[in-house]
Amino acid sequence: MELVQQINTATLPQHLAIIMDGNGRWAKQKGLIRALGHESGTKSVKTTVETCAKLGIKNLTLYAFSTENWNRPKLEVETLMKLLISSLKKEIKTLQANNIKLNAIGNLTNLPSSVQKELQEVIDKTSENTRMTLTLALSYGAREELIQAVKKISNKVKNNIISEEAIDESIINQHLYTHNLPDVDLVIRTSGEHRISNFLLWQIAYAEFYFTEVLWPDFSENHLYEAIISYQKRERRFGKTSEQIIPEKNV
Repeated sequence: MELVQQINTATLPQHLAIIMDGNGRWAKQKGLIRALGHESGTKSVKTTVETCAKLGIKNLTLYAFSTENWNRPKLEVETLMKLLISSLKKEIKTLQANNIKLNAIGNLTNLPSSVQKELQEVIDKTSENTRMTLTLALSYGAREELIQAVKKISNKVKNNIISEEAIDESIINQHLYTHNLPDVDLVIRTSGEHRISNFLLWQIAYAEFYFTEVLWPDFSENHLYEAIISYQKRERRFGKTSEQIIPEKNV
């Protein structure tokens, strides 16, 4: 049986987040410059986005560039920014053809103006699409996101817009970059690393994790299917017992 046939479309993750890792190592293994690893990684992005839309996953978030990535060599950062612009220009047709809405989270004002402009154009052009929301985490750091949320909430308390007693999970959610997205159900990280790397720390509180040795440029449709099949075999209890989740076990 093909892997895709093993997937239950009724229990797909509603929000899938991916830490796309291993572009540099992939290039190094092949004796290539790191830039070519990042360029090859864009093919896996295209495959993953189209496959998720085809399966019926409603929200896909890709960790494209972290706040810490600004510390990489200047040439590599410049290459990544140029690659981002070219990818956005090239993939607008794919997004429109698949009815995919583009979203972006992070400290976007730190991005070069040319990247901000191209990003906003694609966001605007795809804003009415409804099949899936593709979110790019750019210049993103979860700790920075939480700090900004605390500052915004504190300011509202100070100005009597909300009371201290009213602050709950819902209020915090409303002040995060991801306020328009559901919590993450499944996190995939490629390249064999077992870290979160400051990614969606609040939103992944009850997410399932799937780690694979595959380097991102080699991540294929079948690798995505394997991750989803693994996710669907797990029992998500959210702090409850198995008996509470499946009462018939007590019979």
